[in-house]
Amino acid sequence: MKAVVLDTDDTFRISEIDEPVAGPGEVAIRVAYAGVQYGDVLVRAGHFPIPRPFVPGFEVAGEIIAVGEGVDDDRIGERVVALVGGGGYAEVVTAPAVLAINASGVDARTAGAFGWVTPTAYDLVDTAAGVGKGDSVLIHAAAGGVGSLAGQFAAAAGAKRIVGVVGNAGQLDYARRFGYHEVLEREQFPDALGEESFDVILDPIGGPTRVASLARLAAHGRIVVYGNIATFEPVTVSANDLLMRGQSLMTYNSNLAGQTCPQRLADSAARAMALVADGSVRVDVTAEYTLADVETAIANLAGGVTHGKSIVRIE
Repeated sequence: MKAVVLDTDDTFRISEIDEPVAGPGEVAIRVAYAGVQYGDVLVRAGHFPIPRPFVPGFEVAGEIIAVGEGVDDDRIGERVVALVGGGGYAEVVTAPAVLAINASGVDARTAGAFGWVTPTAYDLVDTAAGVGKGDSVLIHAAAGGVGSLAGQFAAAAGAKRIVGVVGNAGQLDYARRFGYHEVLEREQFPDALGEESFDVILDPIGGPTRVASLARLAAHGRIVVYGNIATFEPVTVSANDLLMRGQSLMTYNSNLAGQTCPQRLADSAARAMALVADGSVRVDVTAEYTLADVETAIANLAGGVTHGKSIVRIE
């Protein structure tokens, strides 16, 4: 079968490799679309110690064509979104059956874009931060795949004010489409907000942005950290200072959740899928690539060119 392989010389190549076989508890999926996500960027940059050659791609949409031991044969032919540990940029991929989420209620391109970003955005808002009616919410990277969904999930949860922060002026109008009451450029944060504070802040940026965000938490506020786009340099936080204001700093790691509590992640994904299927939340596909363009797709995401969600069509 055809697959994109990241080789030992850091080059992506389309290669012919053996088709994988579903093992116990797994399904094999004929891939229609694969989603482009930040894990691809981290693998390319060497932040994950994954032996090469390696087939990247951590999320796919397609049809189950075979099942492994312990998986119901009735699932063959089911249209699914699958969250995988790699191998997605290929004609066939295997996935844990528990993380192959029924996608019969959405079209193929939307399913291809659903990926990790949608359950991540759902869990950040509804599970980790517990956004509720009347909360004020600040979301960094508001024009990205997670950010464009998190604004919508916060609105669905009843937040009274939702502010987004984006990397540059070219992303302002785009982010405003997704439930935000106000959108700022990163260079305007936090000064443009006056003395305003927030009940919930979602931060994948890190560094000085994280420090400034902590200073904008309201009493009993929650900041949820889920990435380090700007820098991996640690930010030191005093638990005593948080305690005095009843504040919480939490982290969310969807990749770890998939390994340690996959059923919980699958349940969140199914709830998020229902909101997408009924039109409450929209997954926005902004770019479609082919297998030959995978390196460009990942470079565009790494360089901040991408907004919304990019997908790769598997031919």
